[in-house]
Amino acid sequence: MIDAVVAALEAGAPVLLPTDTVYGLAANPRREEYARRLYALKGRAAEQPTALVAADVGVLVELVPELRGAAEDVARALLPGPYTLVFPNPRRRFPWLGGSRADTIGVRVPALDGEVAAVLARVGAVMATSANLPGGPDPRRLDDVPAQIRSACAGELDAGELPGTPSTVLDLTGDEPRVLREGAVPGIEAVACVRAAAGGGAE
Repeated sequence: MIDAVVAALEAGAPVLLPTDTVYGLAANPRREEYARRLYALKGRAAEQPTALVAADVGVLVELVPELRGAAEDVARALLPGPYTLVFPNPRRRFPWLGGSRADTIGVRVPALDGEVAAVLARVGAVMATSANLPGGPDPRRLDDVPAQIRSACAGELDAGELPGTPSTVLDLTGDEPRVLREGAVPGIEAVACVRAAAGGGAE
């Protein structure tokens, strides 16, 4: 099963992967055409961003070297975990992932083990968004994934029932952290964690 999912990702096909929050629709992030295919399958507007997901922060820094320094310190303090962190992306790496803000990039390292961790270890990173239709419920089981999405995917991994609440999204591109989406971690707690990691305390 792992080999089939890895092969599908390397070929640019979309797959379904469980995370530490919900089931995700994932694809190879390295070519814009793969991103467009994923967006079309989900019915997602091109202006919407999608996260770069890896097995560990080190892989993210290799792919986006500009994260080195303060951003990496914050990322290592919060990840792995149920966060998506949006950082500046001045070199516009993977610009098709930033949506209307190509000079930013959202990154995620889920707390994973088993088959999904093995897949990420082999492919390095994926682009991923929740495996639902726009406005639809976040899938906590594979059977919750809409049929038109699931049938179009070239592979899937089943981890049973997941928590079902998506990651908390934090915008760290400005002077102060900003909660873009309240998720698995309450916004106040998430901001406090960022400030502590940045050496600013938890006001």
